[in-house]
Amino acid sequence: MPKPIIIGVAGGTASGKTTVSQEILERIGPTRLAYIEHDAYYRDLSHLPLAQRREFNFDHPDALENELLIAHLETLLQGQSVRIPVYDFATYVRTEQLRLVESRPVILVAGILIFVDKKLREMMDIKIYVDAPADLRFIRRLKRDIAERGRSVDLVIEQYLETVRPMHLEFVEPSKRYADVIIPRGGRNIKAIEMVAAQIQRMLEVPLISGG
Repeated sequence: MPKPIIIGVAGGTASGKTTVSQEILERIGPTRLAYIEHDAYYRDLSHLPLAQRREFNFDHPDALENELLIAHLETLLQGQSVRIPVYDFATYVRTEQLRLVESRPVILVAGILIFVDKKLREMMDIKIYVDAPADLRFIRRLKRDIAERGRSVDLVIEQYLETVRPMHLEFVEPSKRYADVIIPRGGRNIKAIEMVAAQIQRMLEVPLISGG
């Protein structure tokens, strides 16, 4: 078996990374692509009171256990499966569950900070940065965090102003320079996504799955 290809999809919060990743998945096919979200590797905060967990800076690179992600990627590159954490964003802790991820010809990793870590970055064969205007990203994050993560409007706004925006400017936006491909307009940029899928196809040297 040839060595799997690792694709990194980065970008600011709610920029459309998941949408782009899903569009690539549809074109390459679920039997050939393993999908990993960097968010699964947030450090467990169960040792802290809930009030302190809410004040934690989740947008700093130190908030994520990259050592574990790198170890998992190395295992997947060897053709073996891994069990990755499942994170509960409502309580800021890792659950007791683990998600099985089997090695595939393509391993796609998505997250806001995946290009910040040099060792992680150097493992990637293609680095994609999904770009979107800050106001749209904030609106999307506000709607998502209220609907999916049990947050209040005030809490989302407070977190955005105190950590999300400053960390984006300090870490996420500068990491754009490491990208091989920048996709503006996120998941709506079908032409760019198709170009990326075609490049992955050439690297795999197998027929593309139509549709998507």
